[in-house]
Amino acid sequence: MMQNERMSILFVCLGNICRSPLAEGVFRDIVEAHGAQERFFVDSAGTGNWHQGKPPDRRSVDVAGRHGIDLTGLRARQVTHQDFERFDLLLGMDSDNVATLAALAPPGRRGRLAQFHEFSTGVPRDVPDPYYGNEDGFEAVYRMIRASAGSLFEKLEAETRGVSG
Repeated sequence: MMQNERMSILFVCLGNICRSPLAEGVFRDIVEAHGAQERFFVDSAGTGNWHQGKPPDRRSVDVAGRHGIDLTGLRARQVTHQDFERFDLLLGMDSDNVATLAALAPPGRRGRLAQFHEFSTGVPRDVPDPYYGNEDGFEAVYRMIRASAGSLFEKLEAETRGVSG
């Protein structure tokens, strides 16, 4: 990544209705709070197509809304082959997502894949899927994503500004 280029990031989970739209919204909120919209392009997708075209899970929308983030305009979509060309970084929410992305990635594109929490914080840990749980699980996932997204922003901001570290 060269200085002053726009970094494009795709957050990926299984169905693109819980974790990845939450990560997209949280990261976008952090980017906007720092006035860095011109340096980052953010999107989300799922490895599966079950929810394609549908809004995020109500519980993700609710937890994000309680923290001032609006996810209502987002719609689920499945990862495409073009995403491997279009995005600088594809971040899976868990190791299964990363494995699926690696299997789909064209040759030479696997270096652009990483596990979200590990890439952001250096600690290999899955962001758990809260889909079958209750509201508390969504709040816990929000807090984990918020912390990781903050670390991710700091790391990428340093890279986009040409600062090593």
